[in-house]
Amino acid sequence: MQDLISKLPTVSTNIFSVMSQLATTHNALNLSQGFPNFETSPTLIRLVSEAMQNGYNQYAPMAGLLPLREIISKKTASLYQRNYNPEEEITITSGATQAIFTIIAAFIRQNDEVILLKPAYDCYEPTIELFGGKPVPVQLNGPDFSVNWDEVASKITKKTKMLIINTPHNPTGTTLQKKDMLRLEQILKDTNILLLSDEVYEHIVFDNKSHQSAALFPHLAERSFITASFGKTFHTTGWKMGYCLAPKELMKEFRKVHQFNVFCSNHPMQHALTTYLKTPENYTSLPEFFQKKRDLFLSLLKDSKFTFTPASGTYFQLLNYRNITDESDVTFAKKLTIEHKIASIPVSVFNMNQQDDKLLRFCFAKTDDALQKAAEILCNI
Repeated sequence: MQDLISKLPTVSTNIFSVMSQLATTHNALNLSQGFPNFETSPTLIRLVSEAMQNGYNQYAPMAGLLPLREIISKKTASLYQRNYNPEEEITITSGATQAIFTIIAAFIRQNDEVILLKPAYDCYEPTIELFGGKPVPVQLNGPDFSVNWDEVASKITKKTKMLIINTPHNPTGTTLQKKDMLRLEQILKDTNILLLSDEVYEHIVFDNKSHQSAALFPHLAERSFITASFGKTFHTTGWKMGYCLAPKELMKEFRKVHQFNVFCSNHPMQHALTTYLKTPENYTSLPEFFQKKRDLFLSLLKDSKFTFTPASGTYFQLLNYRNITDESDVTFAKKLTIEHKIASIPVSVFNMNQQDDKLLRFCFAKTDDALQKAAEILCNI
């Protein structure tokens, strides 16, 4: 057998798997990977079970159940004042990551350039490279992780095919504001550049602020794919269910790849989600729910040596440990897991050139008991 040549030679096991495995090995409290440690709604579980018992166990339609797409269309119109045709502009996906992969696969060719903001969710760059594209990173700078839009504009060339944004932002817990979206709209207005807007934490925004979806801005929406996650919204990350919104002509190309990627997504879960989404409180209550957890976690850390700016969205909180050690964030994260029995994610792995700002990401989508235990550990460091 001839020697294999990897298409992703620099890619290894991702940091989420590494830290979760380390947490398991050392019996550490796992605040690293972004999943809740509490149960999802019993109502939603019952609805899935009923759908299975009612025989919805074979393939769903390729684009997803039409009633589910219809309720998503109504939800999007209510929240963001933009109408997406449920038959031609909405597709149900096997999680947001599958949607992101499919978007990039459908449009990125050899030597196409894709601008992305770093730190960035770790699926973007390998997927771009897999299809011969070139990631063009722009580093966000702390402590507020604001976007230098002039730098973004300066990165645009005749080869630029796509720009990727993520708001609310993983891993920093920051959010893009209306002024950011208007500036981005101005930058892209007279170009043919596509926008991939990763909005999986759309319902987790704090301090009475509103999520600034690309759907709210006409000149962005007309060129945008918007990805969303039922897993993040309804505490069911293991179900891998999400959806994608895009104008008709863009979605047509998306579905060409989607049908050969997964063809369709989980059938009984689509029936359950159709019913569950008919009660808006199931997602509109999330800001208050998670803000209480954020505020509890930070109040318990007020006397620790860690410093922080409260997250404005997502269920991730960055903690700065400069007052504790000069060790690299990867080294310190592993030490915390092994010696102090608490796991986090070092942020440098998402930055350009592994820029180390002495920041660790902690997931606060945990029970209050788990957050209190975590804070007790961290306050003793």
